[in-house]
Amino acid sequence: MVAVAAAMLVASASAQVRNSAANPIALNAVLTQSLSVNLSGNAVNFNLVASSANNPGSTTVTATTSWVLNNIVSLVSLYAFFGSSTSALTDGAGDNIPSADFQLSDNGGAFTALTNTVAFGGANAGLNLFNTLVFGNNKGTHTDVMKFNINLSPLPNLPPGNYTGTLTIQAQAI
Repeated sequence: MVAVAAAMLVASASAQVRNSAANPIALNAVLTQSLSVNLSGNAVNFNLVASSANNPGSTTVTATTSWVLNNIVSLVSLYAFFGSSTSALTDGAGDNIPSADFQLSDNGGAFTALTNTVAFGGANAGLNLFNTLVFGNNKGTHTDVMKFNINLSPLPNLPPGNYTGTLTIQAQAI
């Protein structure tokens, strides 16, 4: 038996090891840049009182801005704006509520009229909500909780009606 085991060891020691050719797999992974704004809601209602400065919106809207950007980007900004400063809201019959009488409170701050010219929208019809330096920190999020008010005290002759408009929220990375 010892002789048989020794013969097997000699036979396996003299066997040649064979390997297949190496087969590479090329890998390619891409992380694309992104910039997005997600809103908690897309409608706010107002029960207007003639000549009143206090006409709050029915709800708040939370805007969550998220980004993954190249390291050469240095600033992320968020804007609220209307297409026109003279007719932010309109009844369609020529009666308008201008953007100067539409107010926004961002993260508990004071109500501010949308009277600035911003990267988007009409002239004198916007508001910059935030600017964040991101140079070297190319991934992040920012949250803004917005409250709304319409100040009708400058519009004592505004007739009753159904006034509609579109407030746009948009981010920019530069």
